[in-house]
Amino acid sequence: MKEGRKPFLEALEAGPMVIDGAMGTQLYERGIFVNRSLEEACLSRGDLVRKIHAEYVEAGADIIQTHTFAANRVKLERHSLGSKTRQIKEAAVRLAKEASAGRTYVAGGMGPTGRVPGVMTDEELRELRTTFEEQAEILYEGGVDLFVLETFRLISELRIAISAVKSVCDLPIIAQVAFDEAERTADGADPVRAVKLLRDLGADVVGANCVEGPRGVFNVAQKMVGYGVPVSAVPNAGYPRLQADRLIYMATPEYFGVYARRFFKAGVSLVGGCCGTGPEHIVRVAAAARMMGGGRVQVVSDAIEEAAESLSRDDGTEPLEMGEKTGLGAKIESVWRRRVRAVNPVPLGPESFVVSVEVNPPAGLDPSKALAAAKMLRDAGVDVINIADGPRASVRMSNQALGLLVRQQLDMEVILHVCCRDRNLLGLQSDLLANHVLGLHNLVIITGDPPKMGDYPHATAVFDLDSIGLLRMATNLNRGLDPAGKRVGQATQFCCACGAEPAAMDYERELRRLEQKKAAGAEFIMTQPVYDPLVLERFLDDTAHLEMPILVGLLPLASYRNAEFLHNEVPGMQIPAHIRERMQAVGKGPQARAEGVRIAQEALMAVADRVVGAYIMPPFGRYSAALDILRCVGYGAKEAATAS
Repeated sequence: MKEGRKPFLEALEAGPMVIDGAMGTQLYERGIFVNRSLEEACLSRGDLVRKIHAEYVEAGADIIQTHTFAANRVKLERHSLGSKTRQIKEAAVRLAKEASAGRTYVAGGMGPTGRVPGVMTDEELRELRTTFEEQAEILYEGGVDLFVLETFRLISELRIAISAVKSVCDLPIIAQVAFDEAERTADGADPVRAVKLLRDLGADVVGANCVEGPRGVFNVAQKMVGYGVPVSAVPNAGYPRLQADRLIYMATPEYFGVYARRFFKAGVSLVGGCCGTGPEHIVRVAAAARMMGGGRVQVVSDAIEEAAESLSRDDGTEPLEMGEKTGLGAKIESVWRRRVRAVNPVPLGPESFVVSVEVNPPAGLDPSKALAAAKMLRDAGVDVINIADGPRASVRMSNQALGLLVRQQLDMEVILHVCCRDRNLLGLQSDLLANHVLGLHNLVIITGDPPKMGDYPHATAVFDLDSIGLLRMATNLNRGLDPAGKRVGQATQFCCACGAEPAAMDYERELRRLEQKKAAGAEFIMTQPVYDPLVLERFLDDTAHLEMPILVGLLPLASYRNAEFLHNEVPGMQIPAHIRERMQAVGKGPQARAEGVRIAQEALMAVADRVVGAYIMPPFGRYSAALDILRCVGYGAKEAATAS
């Protein structure tokens, strides 16, 4: 481990991490046959082993494992290599450390022997323990940073391996079990029992590996989260199939990336790849980890705070209050004070409710339809047009351009999404400065959807920052400081919102990140669409201590098919089964769209007295649906009275 690097467990606590992919199947694909000891390649093909390790380092792995999975004396003796046990393991550690060059943690890899403790004599059990102790001792002497005990189908054997490692050293232990299709170990433990047993045995991280691809491991790993120990998930690339005399694993790198995000969102701390995976799979996992874990660049606040303390309001560098920055900020602050927090709140209606409707830029060069929609919404009393930044990683006209057109041609406030996917630290800072000069001061700061979701899945996802880091940057600019704490002259006056997922799978993480977002400078919250009033009520209860105004997200469903797509394919969207059943029951067409509006109205009315307003995302450009929803909170009443 490189001097100065955090201890492994401390680093794992700070955010999601990535472990490498397979070594054995990589060697096989590069010409080493499986009828020989693959671990012996550490002696005969050390250059190739080192090269594969280095490819995983370049792919973004935080941890690489020594090529010693089957380098225990029991398995090596089957290839008449028992006498070379120490030599193979010492070479394996050296090769991994050379490839790492201090850039990653190096884990001592240990797998099962194939022996069954339940049918062994006492003497055989002592020999088994000695085998694991010998392996652990050589790896420890070689200088590994931690141990990975993986693909154990018997917890009884894993128990002995953990005890053996602990008798040698006190390095962290990752203990991973291979479950069968029924989600049981070979000795009958389900995921919950397994995680409790291994936690109590002293494993520092507990998880599942191999199984039948990402879906199988996901089903197991999410059941292991929440029992007081970090969880790892290391799936293989699915069961191999024989094609043209070669074993081919069917899970693509893109598919792996999709599941990596699901693992991290479910609360899994460490993700990597098992059999059939390669560096291209780990690239996708590393991108998901950057997206979920704070990005590659940290915008620290200690120096910033010291610099800010020396500034005064007289030279324009003291941050303004939200209500002093923009018209939107002023209305949010007013509604928050007069209606939501007041002892005798005023009634609902356009004067006491804030509405943002999403109008996205065109995919081509003609913004006329978007501008017409914005005009229609403005005339109906909508406060602000919300413009996404490449939603679902699709290529569209810059939201900055459309925002400027709306401001200039309609004299209407806009709020721009700014995401971390496409621009590095320098580009993000440049865009923020440009937004301010152009008068685009309302921002929704988000991490952003990964490229895999769009038409260009191989585009590079940057993620130098996550939403918290970008919020810090905007807050620093509001103080007249750049990310390094240097003065940039006049302070900006950005009014900053953050996103939230009330139905997040890892709900506790979502709440923790909201607290961090507020500390980073977020002033109000705009939620993902929610369809269950009970979920909304829980979220409002659990965030009340933050005292942040909330605009509740609403996306009226257009059909049953639309509901199924959003539920299954869009990250952060959870649509309850009873809501999907309601949409299925009404069929499609106008009846389905009307039911979608009713569902959105029910969600809104359940919490209308506790939120400052709504953030509406009309599907398929049907902006009239936004106005239909708003009738339940007093919009359109004046027009209806005039017509009568």
